[in-house]
Amino acid sequence: MDYSFTGSTFPVRAKRTGLQEISGANGMDFRLLMALAVLVNFSGMFVTVMGPDGALYASIAKTMAQHNDYIRLFAEGRDWLDKPHFPFWMAAFSFQLFGYATWAYKLPAVLFLMMGAIYTYRLAKSLYNGEVAWWATAILLTAGHTVISNTDVRAEPYLTGAIIASVFHFYRARSGKGFGHLAAGALFAAVAVMTKGPFALIPIAGAIGGELIIKKDWRALFHFRWMIAAALTFLFILPELYCLYVQFDAHPEKTVFGRTGVSGIRFFFWDSQFGRFLNTGPIKGKGDPAFYLHTVLWAFLPWSVLLYAAVVNKIRKGWTRVSQTEWLTVAGALPCFIVFSLSKFQLPHYLNILFPFFAILTAQYVLNGRTEGGRKFIRITQTVFTILLPVAAIAIHLLFRPGQTPALLVLVIGGIVVMARLRPLLKKSESVQYLLVRTMVAAVLVNFYLNLVFYPALLKYQSGSEAAFVANRQFPAAKVVQLQTGEYNHALDFYLRSPLQTIHQLGDTSHLTGGPLLLFADVNAMAGSGLSPVQTFGHIHVSKLSIKQVNARTRQKDVQHFGLYLLRR
Repeated sequence: MDYSFTGSTFPVRAKRTGLQEISGANGMDFRLLMALAVLVNFSGMFVTVMGPDGALYASIAKTMAQHNDYIRLFAEGRDWLDKPHFPFWMAAFSFQLFGYATWAYKLPAVLFLMMGAIYTYRLAKSLYNGEVAWWATAILLTAGHTVISNTDVRAEPYLTGAIIASVFHFYRARSGKGFGHLAAGALFAAVAVMTKGPFALIPIAGAIGGELIIKKDWRALFHFRWMIAAALTFLFILPELYCLYVQFDAHPEKTVFGRTGVSGIRFFFWDSQFGRFLNTGPIKGKGDPAFYLHTVLWAFLPWSVLLYAAVVNKIRKGWTRVSQTEWLTVAGALPCFIVFSLSKFQLPHYLNILFPFFAILTAQYVLNGRTEGGRKFIRITQTVFTILLPVAAIAIHLLFRPGQTPALLVLVIGGIVVMARLRPLLKKSESVQYLLVRTMVAAVLVNFYLNLVFYPALLKYQSGSEAAFVANRQFPAAKVVQLQTGEYNHALDFYLRSPLQTIHQLGDTSHLTGGPLLLFADVNAMAGSGLSPVQTFGHIHVSKLSIKQVNARTRQKDVQHFGLYLLRR
């Protein structure tokens, strides 16, 4: 098959669909595998919301929905200025429709990621063909941190979907496909900005503008349509600017970040973005230029080695025929990757927004790697991952010892049935597609294990949510107070059905009147109080696991304990 670039599209073999080229007569089997890839991203919807960030965002959205106030953001009872509004609008709207459930918080985020998968398919098909499009979608949906981000929901699923949607529509607008694509691109760009800030425009502008710069297409680069797009994007972010003005700029007397006179609009445009990059803002971090180079290796598993090879191959071969090479994917990913690497504030999930570009790059590379050397490289790397992923899952299970769960039995039986059904796709073959299918099956089964067995068992050690479940079930009429001696417990706040009050000293409960009073507190902080807990809860920072906490033999040495204390009836 010829993948030589010929303009805006690549030649496709006549009368063949992407599914036919992938699996021949086994198209239905591949559809089943794709359905499982979609399902595994929904399988974490009922896993308890993880703290600290996920539970914080869920509690902010809960407060927004409870007060029907979509303008102001509050956390811990105070004005909150860190992230823009869009993810909270979506979660709050979902809460008002479906109630304050775990799945209601995660649903809009997962749907945005699914939208991102659809746009990844559409963009890959526009750039290449149906076969590349199917595999790009499959790679995106089975990349490790894609599935994790749909379980530990923060802002990234929204951002990933909005960015790749904007790039697709701007790409079509560049080809003269009408004002509708330009407006849609601007709308999705605004959604991305209202999710994470102006830095979200880097991969969008990089993808469209970067390719035009590389190809020296100055006429298209400076076309009047981009001024219209910029104006529309600014118009669409006005709701965010209005909310920031009402909550902060109109009230300079408010204390935010320990000082007064804080401008929400300035924070949105500067401090939250350039302030973090330059480490001059109120929220600081420590940067490592190599951080994302090694983060990709595990975050994009099991496709990460192929991704690195794809980037090197694209640049090495493409530079000799610049005008005939597709640069949109590299230009969309590389500038943002460099900015992230130079930033002083770095977190692994920041990379997720680049995964659609990574997926298209990887799919195009592996489907071009049909020389003997290319097949051998792919066979070695993907055979290693196909073996290592299940072995790692088994090792985690034996080390963590989550116990015998019904989900584990269902998963084992389901895995056997699926593998029997997909036997034609798993047979020994030198075909690149079969190598990819085996990798995909391993990734899907391992991620099902994590979402259905490992994470539910792990989150039994998230003390706040577990205490809320007990309080809701056994003491529904009780007032609940947390004795805050460390971090605020957002999981307790989100899952508790009654309002949560916070004190900083045990004696502060004396002014509370009414019926039964439940106190949530660190057991060590209650030593010497003469009170015994009605129930205790082990506590681990579940999003920052150490090997000691995973290991059942050493876990108890590294677990905090919190308790619920009944002070009076």
